[in-house]
Amino acid sequence: MQEVAAYSTVAVTLGLVVTRPRLSASFRLSPAVAALGGVAMMAMFGVVSFTHLRAAATNLWSPLLTIAAIMVMTEVATRVALLDQWATRVETRATSSAHLFFLVFALGVLTSSLLNNDAAILLLTPLVVALVRRRYPNRPELIVPFAFAVFMSAGVAALPVSNPMNMVVAEFAGIGFNHYAVTMIPVAIIGWVVAFLILRRMFARQLSTAPDSDVPRVDRRPTDTGQRAMMVLLLCVLPSYSAVGYFGGPVWAVATVGAIVALALGARFGNHRPASVVARGVSWETLAFLLAVLVLSLGLREVGLVDRLAAHYAGAGVGTVGVTSALGSAVLNNHPMAHLNMMALEGAPGDAAIFAALVGGDLGPRLLPMGSLAGLLWIDILRRQGVEIRLGTFVKVGVIVTVPAISASLLWLSFA
Repeated sequence: MQEVAAYSTVAVTLGLVVTRPRLSASFRLSPAVAALGGVAMMAMFGVVSFTHLRAAATNLWSPLLTIAAIMVMTEVATRVALLDQWATRVETRATSSAHLFFLVFALGVLTSSLLNNDAAILLLTPLVVALVRRRYPNRPELIVPFAFAVFMSAGVAALPVSNPMNMVVAEFAGIGFNHYAVTMIPVAIIGWVVAFLILRRMFARQLSTAPDSDVPRVDRRPTDTGQRAMMVLLLCVLPSYSAVGYFGGPVWAVATVGAIVALALGARFGNHRPASVVARGVSWETLAFLLAVLVLSLGLREVGLVDRLAAHYAGAGVGTVGVTSALGSAVLNNHPMAHLNMMALEGAPGDAAIFAALVGGDLGPRLLPMGSLAGLLWIDILRRQGVEIRLGTFVKVGVIVTVPAISASLLWLSFA
């Protein structure tokens, strides 16, 4: 009975996360509410208890604090218009549509590395839509290629802080910042190069016919003091993760200090009250979602799913782990799949399997829209901007880009 209840609860919960039904004119069910409702249902059937919630909180407090701190830095960067400044520089430097496509992809890589993948997708997507409409007012079909450039640039997380999911798994597995970076930076570079080359080839015709001779001139805005200060902070925080990690210090401490300094910069250069930045900048629903999903995953462990997954992984190579994780992430969503993986691989010799699972979890969500919250929100943002991404288009582009990218990434990882 408990097994049926657990699987049914997770299926319904994921369905609600994907569809986000509107319960009234003013209320739409959020992923966090759906996940917390799933936890409540599992508790009613006796699958999980307060002990599981306490275990989840114990495991997640430091990565959640790190994620919240990065959200604060992202909010301040947004308020001082740092990302707008980056987008303007991209637009003014582009000499052709192909060059602009490359620069947009590179901007996505930079933003996802300095902040995180969710920030890159959620903040850059509306900026890029506005940029393309301004540059090519009579070519609305060009929005889709550039939107995919943003979505696909947030690929394998080169650093643990580049993806909240990866940070949670790395913390659980005891993988330090520097060990993670040394292993995953080459994998990320391979994934980025493969994804860009395939996207560039897929959209070559649209880009080649863009009327760059008619592009209106955009004046480059000077960088103000607040933007420069925030950029310096981000460039200081990034190596600090590595330095503190080298001496065995916690990543959350670096992120927290960075957030405190960012709040001070926001107050100094933009008169932004720290309380307002924290309240609006931190996605408390995302943090609640991450906590609830871990509890749901613990419930699935109680009914034997983790044992079955561990048996599947026993003696398997990085290819099997990576592909399984990619397919599971595409169907289940990458967050619950990541939690299942880290429990199934607990005690596995070496870290190769964990890294393979992370690669699958990073790239697998490109296959189906429900694979990640960021993917669902990317589609929703575009829809609000009047841009419709059909399911067939998403799957077609996702498969063509993801299969070679994940194959090349896992191949490198198997020889690393």
